[in-house]
Amino acid sequence: MPNPSFLYAPIRMLAMVIVLAPYAVSAETPSAKSPIPAAATEMLENSCVDCHADESGEGGFDAAALGSDLADPKTLATWQRVFDRVESGEMPPSDAEELDPVDRKRFLDATDQWITSTQLSEFAKFGRVQARRLTTLQLERTLHELLSIDIPLASLAPEDPRVDGFTNIASAQAMSHFQIESHLNIVDAALDEAFDRALSDDSPFVKSLTAKQIARTNPNRRCREPEMLDGKAVVWASRLIFYGRIQSTTVPKDGWYRMTVTASAMNKPKDHGVWCSVRTGFCTSGAPLMSWVGSFEATDEPIERTFEAWVPKGQMFEIRPGDLTLKQGRFAGGQVGAGEGTPQNLAGVAFHQMKVEEIHPGGDVDSVRNHLLGSLKLSKQADSKQADSKNSKSKRLQLYKQVTEAELREQLNRFAHRAFRRPVSKSELQPYTTILSQVLRDVGDPLEALRASYRAILCSARFMYLVEPKPTDSPSNLASRTPLDDFAIASRLSYFLTGSMPDAELFKLARQQKLRDPEVLISQVDRLFDGDGQRQFVADFTSQWLDLVDINFTEPDPKLYPRYDSVVENAMLAETHRYIDTLLSQNASIDKLVRSDFTFLNSRLARFYGIDGIEGDEIRLVKLDETSARGGLLSQGAILKVTANGTTTSPVLRGVWVCDRILGQPVPPPPESVPAIEPDIRGAKTIRDQLELHRNHTECASCHSKIDPPGFALESFDAAGQWRDFYAISGRGNRKGPKVDPSYQLADGRAFAGFNEFRDLIASERETLARNFVEKLLVYGTGAPIAFADRAEIEQIVKSTADDQYGMRSLLNAVVLSPIFLSK
Repeated sequence: MPNPSFLYAPIRMLAMVIVLAPYAVSAETPSAKSPIPAAATEMLENSCVDCHADESGEGGFDAAALGSDLADPKTLATWQRVFDRVESGEMPPSDAEELDPVDRKRFLDATDQWITSTQLSEFAKFGRVQARRLTTLQLERTLHELLSIDIPLASLAPEDPRVDGFTNIASAQAMSHFQIESHLNIVDAALDEAFDRALSDDSPFVKSLTAKQIARTNPNRRCREPEMLDGKAVVWASRLIFYGRIQSTTVPKDGWYRMTVTASAMNKPKDHGVWCSVRTGFCTSGAPLMSWVGSFEATDEPIERTFEAWVPKGQMFEIRPGDLTLKQGRFAGGQVGAGEGTPQNLAGVAFHQMKVEEIHPGGDVDSVRNHLLGSLKLSKQADSKQADSKNSKSKRLQLYKQVTEAELREQLNRFAHRAFRRPVSKSELQPYTTILSQVLRDVGDPLEALRASYRAILCSARFMYLVEPKPTDSPSNLASRTPLDDFAIASRLSYFLTGSMPDAELFKLARQQKLRDPEVLISQVDRLFDGDGQRQFVADFTSQWLDLVDINFTEPDPKLYPRYDSVVENAMLAETHRYIDTLLSQNASIDKLVRSDFTFLNSRLARFYGIDGIEGDEIRLVKLDETSARGGLLSQGAILKVTANGTTTSPVLRGVWVCDRILGQPVPPPPESVPAIEPDIRGAKTIRDQLELHRNHTECASCHSKIDPPGFALESFDAAGQWRDFYAISGRGNRKGPKVDPSYQLADGRAFAGFNEFRDLIASERETLARNFVEKLLVYGTGAPIAFADRAEIEQIVKSTADDQYGMRSLLNAVVLSPIFLSK
């Protein structure tokens, strides 16, 4: 074993580099004090102080106390809000004296120039983005790529904080002792897996099962495993927990497994098959949580289907009818006896055969050895001291004893180059070669020496943070900002599109200094989107932008929404993913984001939406009737579910969400003096009646003029995403509540009678939709909120795509080529 001092050396190094590394923490503090422009001061004194003279002024705004230090977030936010309210015409209000147009223009021009120039000056000195650490998901994927492993690592760390939905905002990233410990745990788990696989000579687990082997072992025992019926293993529709567990699929160790099952329907309904869920878990009362794997529709003919999932040791697969619209069986005593389902005339699923095999999506053992050991040779003789005593068949390999320290250093340099995502100088590599040499000298084991030095590299700030130094030559179009060098561009592009480190092609282009060439950059976007790349990007981006990560945060009340189940929920998620993926592939105009004549459905989701004629369990493009309310994000179940609480809907919550995530018009929190709206579950008052109180408050009216239109329009959909004409009342069975009234008017006075008309009005605002999409891409891609100084460049990005009808792929490409994206 190595000397204990070397086991803790990486921890001490981690603490030092986080504090001292110039790329991780800036020693300078930005200062953004400059005098308030005279035109701005004059307008505040002449037109604002009468109503906003002190803290008791309208809206709690004291115009006289507005400072000039734009480095203070509160001061900057207040100035931006003043600018926006004046620019939009909201201030002065309609009942106050109108601003002279000349004075208004002088104020806007002077304030715009003051804030923009101040921020750009700070950007040139310190960069627009603070030191940005890898998110937990990015860390997991980077270690997967570095080591060619595939184990889940993100669960070993706390969830990243979300700012406006995004987890990669640099200013919100802290580094506490707890987070350091979590990082070390992740690194150790990754290295354990990589070394175990590289040195193991085991064969992968494979198990083929007949129907008899799938079914319960004792046909007379009442339990929750499938029963044998006519040569097939059968599970009936029932709400009984863990019914459908298959104990013969219990896996011997943690790993990724491919499960292939041949199944058919039993006693299926006339108009559709039997939708089944596939999950994994221990399937015991002591461990009730289950993990979703997938779903399929069983039909009369047996069909083979394949699923892949991470399954911890001792867990098994559970496959059961998951469609809660089916008649559900009742079984006494919490167990199912053979022959008890047939007389109840239940639908079920029958298993003909099954195969479970261990797989490695991250790469085979040769790939792991190449990433971990390079050209270092392994001994073919088993190392008895390292052999797994619990498994006599397990063999552990070792490095040839004659491996030299020079060869180890060469491999260390290769690993560091990839881990740091840029070339490494001798001085930068020196601390890690020192660790390698000392562990090798003290312990004599080259593998321990490599592991200790790898651990130190993976705990350094150069790995944990995105290093973004300036290039030696600065393009003139980035003169007002701090431009990125080619290796930083490679990392920013790769983490933006894939959530992981640059691959070999990006490294090659960075070394050749070609990544500031627009044609090369766009070709790399195309390449990284090949295969499943674009679909992965869509899933990652929408999970944060559209809050889809919260899809299962609540469970709709089964009494109010009995047709909702986990099969529907996951089909909703697939609908939104495929929809955005298709819009990008087709370079569809941005208005298609909210209005289109198509969506993506399978038979179960179509039935939930009330759309006839859709068959099969594959999500596919479905053309919609021109009068359909479906088509566009705002009518998709996933969106409607994440903007509700599972029981009721709120026009305020949905309205705020649409303003922020779709229209790019964030709404500030309500004043503390105004009470929140509590839903009236008795149905005595409509939500309109309750909102009248808020609209009567002067400080609330301006925000509700933006919130209420989308909020009321979306009242046509319930908390589960179904269309409704009447509200449901809790505790009253199927009795109808008040009639839904989705009519209202936009802040500019344009009226709409219902959701479809509202959707048409919003779709016509293509520049607004395009600007918001660009902003969300930039926040996600750079890790910094949109600054006031970014506005002019964002307008240029939007205008540059006008000839393409603001195509969504054109907008994404323009973002990648923008000075904002290509600068620190």
